[in-house]
Amino acid sequence: MLVYQDLLSGDELLSDSFTYKELENGVLWEVEGKWVTQGPVDVDIGANPSAEGGEDESVDDTAVKVVDIVDTFRLQEQPPFDKKSFVSYIKKYIKNLTAVLEPEKADEFKKGVEGATKFLLSKLKDLQFFVGESMKDEASVVFAYYKDGATNPTFLYFSHGLKEIKC
Repeated sequence: MLVYQDLLSGDELLSDSFTYKELENGVLWEVEGKWVTQGPVDVDIGANPSAEGGEDESVDDTAVKVVDIVDTFRLQEQPPFDKKSFVSYIKKYIKNLTAVLEPEKADEFKKGVEGATKFLLSKLKDLQFFVGESMKDEASVVFAYYKDGATNPTFLYFSHGLKEIKC
């Protein structure tokens, strides 16, 4: 199994159990999330409480709907960006990320990040923003939005900000 860690924070953000599609010359990865229901499992062991003289034991059967990627990697939702704060974040992120990338990867990232930024800016009002479990300020942001008519969210990652780890 492969896990993808944020290069800047070390948080796990994705794994190979989620397939991705490359966008913007490979600078962005697009991953489909899915709403799943979590909660207690109803196990029928064949006992009949009324025949045994007992009351039906009630359990807290509150089911919760969560997005698989958010739940699996304990992503933390962040307040939305306005255009000015988003551009400021991207500039800082480019600087921080290129400092830790190999020169060849840094050049590749710099060439493609403008198109990726324009793509993200065009969807800014529809995006949700997540960071990894540590919630570090310099961490990579994971973006999520709903495509037209979709009931499940689509997540966007900066591919150069991810480090592949074999588990």
